[in-house]
Amino acid sequence: MSNPTTTTAPLAGRMPEEVVTASLVRDVVLPRGAGTMALVTIDNGFDHTKPTTFGPAGLAGLAEALGAVAVRAKGGEISSVGVTGKPFIFAAGADLKMAALSGDRDEALDLARFGHAVFQRLSDAGVPSFAFVNGLALGGGVEFPLYATYRTISAGVPAFGLPECFLGLVPGWGGTYLLPNLVGPEKALELIIGNPMSNNKMINGPQARALGYADAMFEPADFLEQSLLWAADVLTGTVSVERPEIDRTESVWEAALKAAKKAANNRVGGAAPAPYRAIELVRLARTADRATVFEAESQALADVSMSEEFRSGLYAFDLVNRRAKKPAGVPSAAQARPMTEVGIVGAGLMASQLALLFVRRLQVPVVMTDLDEERVAKGVAWVETEIEKLRVKGRLSGDAANRLTALVSGSTAPDAFAGCSLVIEAVFEDMSVKKKVFADVEKVVSPECILATNTSSLSVTQMGADLAHPERVVGFHVFNPVAVMPLVEIVRGEQTDDAALATAFAVGKQLKKTCVLVKDAPAFIVNRLLNRFIGEVVRALDEGTPADVTDRALAPLGLPMSPFTLLQLVGPAVALHVSKTLRNQLGDRFHVSPSLEAIVRAGKPGVWSWGPDGRPYLAQDTAALLVQGDAPLTSEQVLARALDALAQEIRMMLDEGVAQAAQDVDLCMIMGANWPFHLGGITPYLDRSGVAERVAGQRFLPIGVASVPL
Repeated sequence: MSNPTTTTAPLAGRMPEEVVTASLVRDVVLPRGAGTMALVTIDNGFDHTKPTTFGPAGLAGLAEALGAVAVRAKGGEISSVGVTGKPFIFAAGADLKMAALSGDRDEALDLARFGHAVFQRLSDAGVPSFAFVNGLALGGGVEFPLYATYRTISAGVPAFGLPECFLGLVPGWGGTYLLPNLVGPEKALELIIGNPMSNNKMINGPQARALGYADAMFEPADFLEQSLLWAADVLTGTVSVERPEIDRTESVWEAALKAAKKAANNRVGGAAPAPYRAIELVRLARTADRATVFEAESQALADVSMSEEFRSGLYAFDLVNRRAKKPAGVPSAAQARPMTEVGIVGAGLMASQLALLFVRRLQVPVVMTDLDEERVAKGVAWVETEIEKLRVKGRLSGDAANRLTALVSGSTAPDAFAGCSLVIEAVFEDMSVKKKVFADVEKVVSPECILATNTSSLSVTQMGADLAHPERVVGFHVFNPVAVMPLVEIVRGEQTDDAALATAFAVGKQLKKTCVLVKDAPAFIVNRLLNRFIGEVVRALDEGTPADVTDRALAPLGLPMSPFTLLQLVGPAVALHVSKTLRNQLGDRFHVSPSLEAIVRAGKPGVWSWGPDGRPYLAQDTAALLVQGDAPLTSEQVLARALDALAQEIRMMLDEGVAQAAQDVDLCMIMGANWPFHLGGITPYLDRSGVAERVAGQRFLPIGVASVPL
């Protein structure tokens, strides 16, 4: 490893935009005769809305501060050293810009080694060290405290995790060695692999304490004061810190590693290297010493930071953290109309999910209507039951649950919407039905009331064409399940005015959804692309490709589920209806499968049946329904055809203005279809693989971090 005494930062002078994190040192005289602690506060000078990160210059400053502390410790001036963060934030890990700027493996390796060397100064200070994790801690912000002798954590920490594998990296500053040797391999791998592979799941302060990460936990109001008192008790021997011994049996570690690999396979199917490299590092941590694993971490971090998957993950991360928060093409928020009451046409499952979302986020009256009292009562009861579940889980207080329940009502009379500022329909996907719904609603609402449609494929323009005020009709396509999927495609019809559009985006923001502006076109973005993509796979089945070969064809992409599993989730009847609609509207490139038609007629749930072991198989009665030709393809040919179709369709959509930019296509696919981060959405992958230029004649993105071949 590099010399731990160095303070020369890699990439020095290469990061003009680095927000330098300062390491501010002050002396704290501890009570009970525990001596003086040198307390280091890491702070980037901004409030909690701009989390502290570790860039090269910030790391160099931390190294200098800890070096000075070590000198004072050697001279007997201090009895201990502590580190903490600014209010509400400990640290959000590495500044990802530095990884993006490093296009050279040797440079990336130096940077990885430098992080180890700087953090190691805390454990080498010569006196007991304490980390007081007072707020958000991610990545390097989780790893740095592991170098301390003792750790406390605030019960108010809202987000704690190691997101590196989600982004295409590995925990590269000590996490794969220090964490499993602190809490054991199973718990460590849950944080390193399991949570990142579950859509980058975070845990909170109490969960981190239960994990064994921290030795004590205190409430946020007086967290630092209580932590300092606790540190004094530890130093004077009043408090003894005991940790369970880690079982180093090979079988125990291998069982945890096997489970972690399964989690990685389920998410990326071997298509991204980072989680597998992290698993091997944890395996090494059982027997190797710290220096050996730290060097292996540095080598792994240097490798994966040069990978396509990391560049794509960084691009995707930027989309969901920047572009998603400032959607393109949105009118001024000042034009948005206030929400006083929301109406929902329909009381089925989708409508009920919408009602729950609106009442929780907007906290205004929500009224549901349907054709008869039984349906209305069922929908309202579903919402009330879900609110009660939230109360039981502790996510709502009793008073809050009662308030929300009181805000939800139902009716069979259209005039129930008279006081609404927004009415959204969630009825059957049929144009004549939706037009009648809006015609009836328009008779009873004010001229300022916004009419939103949750259609997934029908024309918003046509839906409002016969209304007196078509300008207030806007598409508001929420994805199912409503509570989980973050995307809303907001569709501007030809007559939709800025007030309706601004209101839709303002409401989407209040609902905590990612909103993307979409032109009024068949199936919009996500459903159009998925149908074209999966349609090519099903076409291969119809032409004679075996079902197992067809279903495995997309595995190299690391998609969250196989094509036929997705088909079964959506439902064959729904998929068939959408494919027929798109073929009628956009042409024969959208495949209508005779095999799928036969499956629907037979009432089958999909292509696969599922065995007792959870594995899919093709039942004989289903196999007899498949209308197969005599021109089978290989898996590679199926994948190539599907990717060609995607490239063609995306280029057509961009040329038609359905999406404003390729970035919006990627954002929609990530947030609305769980498209993998390691692909960066889809357009960077099509660019890098050469499919875009071969099929569409040009790249989708300018050559840059996400799309440059590596």
